[in-house]
Amino acid sequence: MKSNNILKVAAAAAVLAALGTAVYAQVSDKYSLKSPSGIAFSDFKGYEDWPVVSSARTDEVLKVIVANPTMIKAYKAGVPGNGQPFPEGSKIVKLQWKPKKSAEATFDVDVPDVFTQAFVIEKNSKRFPKTGGWGYALFNYDAATTKWTADKDSPADCGHSCHVAVKSKDYIFHPYQTR
Repeated sequence: MKSNNILKVAAAAAVLAALGTAVYAQVSDKYSLKSPSGIAFSDFKGYEDWPVVSSARTDEVLKVIVANPTMIKAYKAGVPGNGQPFPEGSKIVKLQWKPKKSAEATFDVDVPDVFTQAFVIEKNSKRFPKTGGWGYALFNYDAATTKWTADKDSPADCGHSCHVAVKSKDYIFHPYQTR
């Protein structure tokens, strides 16, 4: 009887451990995250290997802008300068770091320090008709804990109001830079 109870307790502990691991993996896996508007980070899977479109700098962050193959193909075809919009399925990610002065360079240069955010933008005119067909979301990264979270204040049209300034460029600020 005792060995039967020990087996039951061991089995229950194994099930609880497996469930705990699954829940932890789900929370810590960036690709399981969705923004409040429903934009899934998994829709941008592989962004780490997408080609660079451009870079930018504000007083607070250094940005590297990357795009998926659909958008890169459109850029290379002349979009938006040719007056055509980006095709459905175009996706762009702005990777954002806090800057720091390089300790190694013999000249004054800022380099990425702490990674902070991935600002994602996707073209889906059916889902985002009020924002020129673009959906926006922000995913935050906490370097201290290495955890990703969906920004709770990131609605689907986040960023659109400032993107109106580039409506003639299909709401995209960054041109594909000459190489």
